[in-house]
Amino acid sequence: MDEKYDAIILGAGLKECVISGLLSVSGKKVLHMDRNDYYGGDCASMYLEQLFNHFGKKDCDISGYGKSRNWSVDLIPKFLMADGALVKLLIYTGVTRYLEFKQVDGSYVFKQGKIHKVPGSESEALASSLLGFFEKKRFRDLLAYAYKYDENDPSTFNDIDPKKIPMRDLFSKYKLDDNVKDFTGHAICLYREDSYLDRPAHEALLKMKLYYNSIARYQKSPYLYPLYGLGELPQSFARLSAIYGGTYMLNKPFEGAVMKDGKVTGVTSEGETAQCDIVVADPSYFPEKCIKKGQVVRAICLLNHPIPNTNNSQSCQIIIPQKQVGRNSDIYVLCVSSNHNIAPNGWFVALVSTTVETANPHAELEPGLNLLGPIHEKFISVSDLMVPKEETVNDNIFISESLDATTHFETTCEDIVKIFEKITGEPFDFSKLDEKLEEFKTIGE
Repeated sequence: MDEKYDAIILGAGLKECVISGLLSVSGKKVLHMDRNDYYGGDCASMYLEQLFNHFGKKDCDISGYGKSRNWSVDLIPKFLMADGALVKLLIYTGVTRYLEFKQVDGSYVFKQGKIHKVPGSESEALASSLLGFFEKKRFRDLLAYAYKYDENDPSTFNDIDPKKIPMRDLFSKYKLDDNVKDFTGHAICLYREDSYLDRPAHEALLKMKLYYNSIARYQKSPYLYPLYGLGELPQSFARLSAIYGGTYMLNKPFEGAVMKDGKVTGVTSEGETAQCDIVVADPSYFPEKCIKKGQVVRAICLLNHPIPNTNNSQSCQIIIPQKQVGRNSDIYVLCVSSNHNIAPNGWFVALVSTTVETANPHAELEPGLNLLGPIHEKFISVSDLMVPKEETVNDNIFISESLDATTHFETTCEDIVKIFEKITGEPFDFSKLDEKLEEFKTIGE
């Protein structure tokens, strides 16, 4: 370990692994350490026995669930947007050669007590039970506008400038009601609250295009999920790192950072010091540099049936917009099954999550749990949402944010790109990723 590295990564969570991969393919010499004896950090995948033990249920009889090793349950499962930035980052690093992905069956939204499929096309919009008779054509027209919108081609603006008018005004132009705004903003654009309504419409239009471009790749839904769960991602990055001369070390205690003139120069573990130019870490390694922004409550549930009212989907996402249940934060429901090789045949794993707003976080999950039908086993956790302090300290230590309540990776990727841009000091060039995106066309088929 007594060597010099360009970067030392602390924590084998997904964000840290992607940044490690980006640095490796950029020619940097990377040392990646984790105090745990497993990959994945907070988003690790566990066998069934490990899962019961992790939540303090060591004495439970699990014989009725099949072989423990036939399960691979993510502690914080999330879906990838098929045309999203994270997919492009994975392709760019080359890690997709070690992974297999499969399409998610359905994307749904909760409205007025019922689960509805999010319209995946203009024709679905016309047939959707989400929309009233007049709203169907109006929403279809908005979709058509979003499809054609090109920020570099004023002829697609239709006499308005989306960079100058707020999204609220664009909804009004198409005479769309609050219910349409609700599912468009939260289930299509994936906003977590409604401040986007007062920001330029350009931003939301790009998110609509992302959602529908992702659907266009595989038709059923915009989401992908890796076979055997997200735990495959960190292990794949370990293999990638070896190709580029990097080193992964698990079960490696962190004993502190070495500083000189206010900047990090190394990391100490078990009496040895590895020198480096920068450190990237999850919040648990530098709690003094972070603040608590809130909490996230999650329930992992084992089911022996699909979620009711989802057309027997073997995998799906349901978003419960905040206003539908009188909250300030959305509730997210995710479900995967043996179709993704994460459970024995006939078994499903569902996650319900949200941002904590009250002194009784378990009760806040009830609207989502009530959608699942009979639950065989439930594991509930409440975790702090830690973010780096806003104060600017040029010490070359870059800290990620805790994973939020969402069941997709869009916000996760925003944090990854933000950190990478801080490290390099320049905007991330996504154009070079687009050139490789065609390689991914068959990945979820």
